[in-house]
Amino acid sequence: MFSRPVKINFATGILALLFLAPAGLRAQAASATLSGTVTGATNKPVPNATVSITNLTSQKSTQTKTNANGIYSLPGLAPGKYEVTASAIALTPQTVTLRLAAGSKQTTNFALAAGLSLANLGFSPAQSQGSAREQALLNKRSHMLQIHQKLGLITFGPLLATVITSFTAHGRHSSGASRDLHIGLGTATAGLYFATAYYAIAAPGVKGVKSRGPIRFHKAMAMIHFPGMILTPILGAMAESQLNQGERLHGIAKYHGDVAIVTAVAYGLALLSVSKPGWIPGLDHHVAALFHFHHSATASASASYPGHNGRAALANNN
Repeated sequence: MFSRPVKINFATGILALLFLAPAGLRAQAASATLSGTVTGATNKPVPNATVSITNLTSQKSTQTKTNANGIYSLPGLAPGKYEVTASAIALTPQTVTLRLAAGSKQTTNFALAAGLSLANLGFSPAQSQGSAREQALLNKRSHMLQIHQKLGLITFGPLLATVITSFTAHGRHSSGASRDLHIGLGTATAGLYFATAYYAIAAPGVKGVKSRGPIRFHKAMAMIHFPGMILTPILGAMAESQLNQGERLHGIAKYHGDVAIVTAVAYGLALLSVSKPGWIPGLDHHVAALFHFHHSATASASASYPGHNGRAALANNN
């Protein structure tokens, strides 16, 4: 009496197997396989390298290791777009993006370059990726400071000429032409100087970076020549006014020349501190000679004009 149910169950099992087998075969045929080799810098196979694959649609990831011959295989992959990364100790990881078709057997080989990467040190891609905003600020700062340096070098020419012409422009008996030349050079120097200063002041700062070595000295000299560049034209204008009225130089106006010399020397030293040796031939000698030239000229002027103390220049120089 139990034979009939047994026959029905057996028949049902056979039908189920016949139905499921083709479906399994179809699923196996639809999956893709990715394989290949991983080699190092010397073209030798890299054993035990890690090959990771991520489906960019489902974000599902899997990984495998290469064998002793550097060969890897990733079977049973669904069709789609993938990101594949091969990595190994002391080698730079390599990532490729590819698309796998249904039932395909694709080969992708990796040749890893020598080198220690941030990934080898345990940093994730998010941690090792730089900030685009900070990089843009750094690029802007670098560009502006390069302009600052170039303008600073250009400015030194008229600055030196302004100081030199001051020795023929001072005194009540100096000619109007020499004073005009001196003032014109001083005005040009002042314009170039403040344009130079603008690019240094307006350059975006970088947090956590401290000035060291020559840069600290450069900034220390700027604390001298910047106020000097402002004070020198003011004293020059005062001295010009007194001499035009036939007066002897008096008050703080008589220190116009001294302030100009100190300012020029501080500027020259600041320029030298960030310049390569030999980049400006003889500049250090010119700067050092300014003091000697200044005192020699003023001593001569005092001897020629007893009523004049010989220390003032008349230019609106920088």
